[in-house]
Amino acid sequence: MLRSSIMEDNYSMRNSNESSSPNLQNKRRILVFLLFFFAVTLLLIGRLGYIQLIKGNEYKKGAYEQWSKDVVINAKRGTIYDAKGKKLAVSVNASTVVCFPVDVKKGSSDRTIVNREDENEDAGFITKFFNKVNKKLTGNKEEELLQSSLENLKSLDEIAETLAGILEMEKETVYKKITQNSKYVELKRYITEEQAQKIRDAKITGISIIDDNKRVYPYGNFASYMLGFTNSDQQGLYGVEATFDKYLTGVPGRLVVNTDGVGRELPYGYNEYFEPKDGYGIVLTIDETIQHFVEKAAEEALTNTQAKRVNLILMEPETGDIIAMTSKPDYDPNKPREPLDENTKKAWESLTAEDLKKQWYDMWRNPIVNDIYEPGSTFKPLVVAIALQENKTQPNKTYYCDGYVRGVPGSTMKCWRYYNPHGQQTLAQVLQNSCNDAMAEIGLDIGAETFYKYLRALGFGETSGIDLNGEAAGIVNHFKYMNDANIVRQSIGQSVAITPLQLVTAIACLANDGELMEPRIVKQLIDSEGNIVKNFDTVTRRTVFSKDIADSVMEMMETVVSVGGAKQAAVPGYRVGGKTGTAQKVIDGKYPEGVYISSFVGVAPTNDPKIVCLMTVDEPQGTYYASVIAAPIVGDMIEETMKYMEIEPQYSEQELGAIEKATIEVPNVIGKTIKEASEILERYGLQHNVTLDVEADVVIKDQFPQPSTKVTKNSIVTLILN
Repeated sequence: MLRSSIMEDNYSMRNSNESSSPNLQNKRRILVFLLFFFAVTLLLIGRLGYIQLIKGNEYKKGAYEQWSKDVVINAKRGTIYDAKGKKLAVSVNASTVVCFPVDVKKGSSDRTIVNREDENEDAGFITKFFNKVNKKLTGNKEEELLQSSLENLKSLDEIAETLAGILEMEKETVYKKITQNSKYVELKRYITEEQAQKIRDAKITGISIIDDNKRVYPYGNFASYMLGFTNSDQQGLYGVEATFDKYLTGVPGRLVVNTDGVGRELPYGYNEYFEPKDGYGIVLTIDETIQHFVEKAAEEALTNTQAKRVNLILMEPETGDIIAMTSKPDYDPNKPREPLDENTKKAWESLTAEDLKKQWYDMWRNPIVNDIYEPGSTFKPLVVAIALQENKTQPNKTYYCDGYVRGVPGSTMKCWRYYNPHGQQTLAQVLQNSCNDAMAEIGLDIGAETFYKYLRALGFGETSGIDLNGEAAGIVNHFKYMNDANIVRQSIGQSVAITPLQLVTAIACLANDGELMEPRIVKQLIDSEGNIVKNFDTVTRRTVFSKDIADSVMEMMETVVSVGGAKQAAVPGYRVGGKTGTAQKVIDGKYPEGVYISSFVGVAPTNDPKIVCLMTVDEPQGTYYASVIAAPIVGDMIEETMKYMEIEPQYSEQELGAIEKATIEVPNVIGKTIKEASEILERYGLQHNVTLDVEADVVIKDQFPQPSTKVTKNSIVTLILN
């Protein structure tokens, strides 16, 4: 009985264990599943957190770039005007082709390859998951649609070939640009309207034409050293384009638009336009008309002398304003890397890239501001002024020239006319004769320390403050290191290295009652409406000479032109002062035989100076005397300028007599044919023009000036036709 009961209990327990075993296994499975589920959930949460928090901004940016375009709109660069409002540098509307490489790829037949390459590894897990779901739902219809659309698309290679043909570019260059890993690439700037239309007609996805601004210099090589030029990004590189770049540049704008999957603008999508702010215009001190006079004079001197270079600058002494400035040969800022001379163009073709760059930099340098030279005898009026101011000489003091500078250790200097010495002469005659012997004596009387003090006061050895880059300070020997031989050389314009700008500024100090002005090249900043934003006032640097001393030297300089060595610069009706200089040129610290810099500095009118000018002729060929090659040309330029400035001439009796002899009575050509009138006027030494472009047998109805009117030779007679 007992045994039976025990067996029953064992059996019951075994059945109970067997029935509980499946439940335990189920529980274990559920636990494992839950653990796996929680692990996957945590992994997904972690992954989503990583994507959202760590990579979120990056993906947002990527998404934004895929469904939007952000185009920079260049601001219009400010206009550069002359003193009277004529436009010397302008920005004109132009078209530029830009490329959105991602959109180009998406719009090409290579898009499937691109899409595979563009898959982001970090987003791949989720992206691939949803791609699979999408394919299950659509049955790969999207892929089929894609394949059918590819048949009408061009490959990247074909797109590059099409664009290269339109834009006249190398196919390889275009291909590299449209396949760059960049959001935005500039394909080509400043295309023609015809090219722009062809691009539009091609309808290439990801290729757009945007409005742009192109810098244009309407007068070509006119005032190029003063204006400078810009690079392809509209950044000023030289001249006022560089020094006033921050004012001229303006603030770029932006255009942001929504796009579809292949980069096309959505018709009802978000777009925002941030308008660019145009740059300020700048008003220069130069006068376009006078600048033309100066350009013509410099070109004439260059042609006549076959010199290496000719510089010419005009300054208004009262303000320090640069009225005109040029250096020949020059360059065209519209094409700054192309020399104007055909021979130079051919010579440059064989240069290495490094040598070519050096030639460019040399061509772009403004020698009037950047280069130094020894001024020679044009320096002498300043030395005389210093001596007068320090009471080391007097206008009535006499000097004796025997042809040689004697008693100065280390000096072998002699007067240029040592073979026929000047003998006894007044201070004014010393300047008229440009006597080295007397100037050496004057310099020694001044002394090294005083000499140095005045040269620094006149601005030598320091920059002038002009708003042009790269100004040279020049070289002035400190008085501690000067001996008598140095003083003697300095007295005649040697052993001192200065810029042409420094010399004209110092002579202008004499013409301005002894007041030294800071050279000014920009007068105002103006906005696009013409309103003045900022004035650049004239600056008086210091007073160097008294008015009496300055006036006295002006009178002496006038005698140099009226009776001295610069008579060729005389202008009837105007009191012109000046000083010639024919100096040996320093090359590598030596004075090579037969190499000169000829120069003339002029002031007009001396009784009320309006202009101070300086011409330098570097290495003239043949005749090198400044009185022959520089003074006459500058004299003609001064006459044109005085008349343009409406400065009334005041003729002496002698000049009036000469004018009377040179006058001609205008003949009567009314009723004659144009051919007959032309022959008659030519015999009288007169020119003519006509009011209409007609045949030679048309009869003249009237003329101006009227018959019997007295005019000077080469005057123009206007013929009025019937």
